[in-house]
Order: sequence, then structure tokens, then C-alpha cells
Amino acid sequence: MKNKVIILIAFLSMIASASYAQEGKVKKGNKEYDKFAYIDATKTYERIAEKGYKSADLFQRLGNAYYFNSNLEKAAKWYGELFAMNEEVVPEYYYRYAQSLKSIGQYAKADEMMVQFNKKSSEDLRGKIFNDKQNYMDIIKANSGRYIIKDAGINSQYSDYGSAYSGNKLIFTSSRDTGNFAQRKHQWSNQYFTNMYSADITPKDEKGIVEDSLSVPEKFAKNINSRFHEATPVFTKDGKTMYFTRNNFNNGKKGKDANRITLLKVYKATLIDNQWKNAEELPFNSDSYSVAHPTLSPDEKTMYFASDMPGTHGQSDLWKVKINEDGSFGTPENLGVSINTEGKESFPIFTNENELYFATDGHPGLGGLDIFMSRMNADGSFKEPINIGAPANSPQDDFAYLIDTKTRKGFLTSNRDGGKGYDDIYKFLETRKLVCEQVLSGIVTDLDTGEILPNTKVTLFDDKFNIIKEVISDDKGFYTFEVECGKSYFIRAEKDTYETKEQKITIPTLTGKTDLPIQLEKKVKPVVVGDDLAKAFGIKIIYFDLDKWNIRPDAALELEKILDVMKQYPNMKIDVRSHTDSRQTHKYNEKLSDRRAKSTMSWLVKNGIDANRLTGKGYGETQLVNKCADGVKCSEDEHQANRRSEFIITAL
Repeated sequence: MKNKVIILIAFLSMIASASYAQEGKVKKGNKEYDKFAYIDATKTYERIAEKGYKSADLFQRLGNAYYFNSNLEKAAKWYGELFAMNEEVVPEYYYRYAQSLKSIGQYAKADEMMVQFNKKSSEDLRGKIFNDKQNYMDIIKANSGRYIIKDAGINSQYSDYGSAYSGNKLIFTSSRDTGNFAQRKHQWSNQYFTNMYSADITPKDEKGIVEDSLSVPEKFAKNINSRFHEATPVFTKDGKTMYFTRNNFNNGKKGKDANRITLLKVYKATLIDNQWKNAEELPFNSDSYSVAHPTLSPDEKTMYFASDMPGTHGQSDLWKVKINEDGSFGTPENLGVSINTEGKESFPIFTNENELYFATDGHPGLGGLDIFMSRMNADGSFKEPINIGAPANSPQDDFAYLIDTKTRKGFLTSNRDGGKGYDDIYKFLETRKLVCEQVLSGIVTDLDTGEILPNTKVTLFDDKFNIIKEVISDDKGFYTFEVECGKSYFIRAEKDTYETKEQKITIPTLTGKTDLPIQLEKKVKPVVVGDDLAKAFGIKIIYFDLDKWNIRPDAALELEKILDVMKQYPNMKIDVRSHTDSRQTHKYNEKLSDRRAKSTMSWLVKNGIDANRLTGKGYGETQLVNKCADGVKCSEDEHQANRRSEFIITAL
């Protein structure tokens, strides 16, 4: 701030010297249903894997199936197979494998996995350099341009700063009638006094431009104004109680610390017969440190303030204290290092959107004091503070932010160039909210039937698989989460008799809603005569090389699933139907698909299925599932949908 005025730091310098606990276990029943076959997919996958078939997806499914059900010994086995493949996996699997290894006493190997997990996780944070304060100017630039700012129209040639709403009035602090500022010093001195003033707010509708006008200021709460400084009030919603900052002055006596300096305290006054009376200091004040700039939480049960009391991390910190129902106060608590720095944090205001705005020179900014915002989490902690950008912030001191969250209009104080006095109050209109807001929601349904699945547990994880929140889908299968724009999350859905499903989603960078429907696959799959057994395992593509019909290893992995089921049900008969896309001639495709159907049947017979349980035929391009006939332009994915095998159950 300019050397000529210390209203913020010289006048108020002393404040500135300041699991996955898994539910959804599979219900194992021995129920028998006529003409139905119930397929336990996990057991089928396990039997296939025991035969030596390998795939990352297979081992992930098996490892997760046992991990989610707290069978860590078996989870360790299948995660071990996953890592033995030496394929890239997401960092979370290192963590899961480590936890599983600990269950079987392999602590050294578990520690190795945790080392790798930490390395992988830190790589996930490369795009979040803000935590290391290296790209703060890029952050400020992205947050800038959101305000229309004008002179508030109430400034004097002296210092005018800090404001609060009281009904339709703006209450602010001014030293406009305190004498010659040219001789102001950097230290607090009894010479220099400020008082509280009020101005009526008259709203004007000027197409969203900041055109609310303020009346000529008048002295406010004359009974409260003393021979010393009064400043920065806050009012209860009923307008009957005011908390404000004043020098250490009680009953006509000035208090001093050990260095004979008069510090700051927070006082409480009551409105009686339209007069502010009975100013009394709050119990956590002290002659030895400053307490200043009170603000209230929306429910008025917590007060936030600035102080350099013992426990302060820097020159001044932000604190909170509980206001009890009987009007007494709890023990002040420091807001912690997520907010406070070794510098100065001051002028807090807490909005009804759980946002804490404050001024600081400890977090990277444009110069001097900058205004920051931090959102409060559900547990009362605070997120990383965000610089609100220019032009709200400038290369000079910017502080005392005040906003009406309904109109997005408000006031701030700055000693930026071009002002009328030493500190000036500016009115503003916020044209775009600082934090992009997104809602992630969807409906949980059965993959095969489309049936809505209420009472499904849906869990939201961050990109490092730290749990954020759990919800239960409602009677319409609906779930919802509040998420941050531009971030990646994992969603996990769990329900009895269904396979647990995880999927990743990246939220758009614009405010809005993101729809993520979740389809769950039954763990035990009922099939009847006429059903396609391949659909139970998602087998669609014919795994053959071009113009070939021999069974490739990856095709054998899929056929093992069919083989396993047929061995479980010796009376089951299958009709193998192979299809092609429309490319090549009709005759060529018919012969090729027929050879592939016969090759598939031969593989099953070779692996133990009686030939009289199988029939098969190639249908070429005669049964396309889409529009992609001869001469129709289609994508490769569309053509691929026609290259499929069907395993139709003809008898049970």
C-alpha cells in the first residue's frame, strides 16, 4: 500500500502482523430353474485363466472381483498375473496389489508396489502444477476478465475502504474527516482516526452494467464511534447485532501491549431503540495481539476473523470461532495452511455459497494484497485458494471483497492507480462465476433388460482413486454428484447379483450438467432356448485373420467361455452362426463364413464337446445388423458390427 496511508496495514497493521470397504458381495445360491441356465461369469473367467489363457482384462476382472469382496489372497494371485504381463495399468492397481500382498505377508513386495504407486500417482499430477505455484500467472489469466468495475461514487481524497451490507445500506470505513494525511506514518498512532459511514443503495437496471448508485455518506452508529478507530462491521440477518473492529479502547481507557502499542480488537454492539449501544469486546481478544475484520457464516454459528494471536503461521492469519446458542464463544481455531501462509491473510468474508473470500500477499498474485477465494469442503476444510483475477485484482493492494450472490454485484477496496484517494471503494458486477460448476448424474440400469436399478451404491473417486462421496440411487435409479470442471473422476457402481462396474469420465470445462448412465451386467446370467450365449460374454467379433478360418489364440479365449458353459450343462445344444460384412462378393462371403462356422465347431469338438450337440452354418452377408449393404458407405466400426458369431441355444 502507498506509504502515505496505512489504513489497511499501518492503521490496521497489527492484524496484518498477523477403502474400499466393499459391499455388494455376490449372493451364491443353489437355486434351480426349469429351462434356465445361470452362468457365474467370475467362475468361468477363473476356469479359463487356470487353463493358461492370459489377457489384462481377464486378470483385472478376476483381481477386482476378489478385491471388492475382501478376498485379498485370491486378489493377490490374479493381480500378480496382471503385473506379470508387463502391460501398462492405471496406478490404482499398484495400490490394490500392494494391499493384497500385505494380506499374505509379502510386505517387501507390497512396499515396492507402493513406491511405484506413488511415482505413478505423482505423474497424474503433472497437469496440476498450481499446487507447486509454478503456473500461477496462467491461472490468474484464466480467471481474469470476469468483472465490470467502476468507482463506487462515495470516495474521498482520504482513505475509504471495507464495506458491509445492512439492509439496503452500505456500511464502510473512512478517514475523510481525520485531518492531514500528509504526515501519516507506518505505525499506528492515536492521531489518525477512522469512523463508520453509511450510504443508501439505489439499484438501477442498466442492462447488467454496474449502475447501482449510492447516496451521500453519513456517519453511522455515532454512539459507537470513539476517539479511536472503528472499522469493518458485520451484521446479523435480523439487523440487531453488529460485530466490528476497534482499537483496544474500553470505558475511556486505552489498552496497550508490552511494547506500549494499542492493538485491535473485535467488539459486539446491540441495536436498541434504533441506536447502537453496549459495545463490549469479545472474550478471545487480548492486549497482546490483534483481532480484526469479523465476518459470519450464513447460519451465523461461526465467526471468521483475522489475527496474529499465538498459533498464527505468518504475520496475520484467518481464524474461526464457534458462536454458541447462549451467545458465548468457543475456542478460536486457525484455518490451517491451506489458507494461511507466512505472509498476511486478512479481510475474510464468507458467502452463502460456502465460499471464503480474503486478501493475502502470501499466495501468488499480481502484487500487494490480492483477493482469493476458497471453497469449504463438507468436512469444514478448505480447497486450494484461487486468485479471482484482474481487474478485481491489480498490481496494488486489493481487499475487502463483498458480494451479493443473487445479483453478483458487490464492492471491493483498492489503492490502484487512478483512484480518488488513498484507498477507494469500487463497485463491481461479476459477469462469470469464478468456479466452473458441474453436476454429474445418471440412471443405473440393467445392461440386458434396461430395467431401472434403484438402491445401487454409486461411489465417486478422484483421478487417484481417493473416495470423494458415496450415494444410493433413488427409486428411479438416479444418482447425482457435484463435481469440478475439467477434472477426471472414476465412478463405481455396486449392487447385489451384479458385477461391480468402474468407469472413468472427464468433466467438461464449462458450467453445466454431465450425464453418465451406468449399465450393470448380471453376475449370474439366465439364458433360455433361443438365446445367444455369446451375448452373455459380449462376444461379437469373429476373430479370424483376413481370408482365414483357423482359430487364433484370442478367439480361443472367447470360445473357452462357450466351452466352459457347455461342459456345465451337458444337455445344452448350440447352433453356431457366422456372418461377414458386405465387402467382397456374396458367394465369397457365404463360403468364408461357412468355413469359419465349421472351424469353430471343430475347435469345440476337439476340446471335448460331442459333435451331435453342435450345428452350424455360415450366412455370409445375408443377415446384416445395419444399413451397410453393397455400395453403402460405412465406417469400419459399422462393418465390424456385421462380422460376428452367434451361439444360439437350441436345447437345454
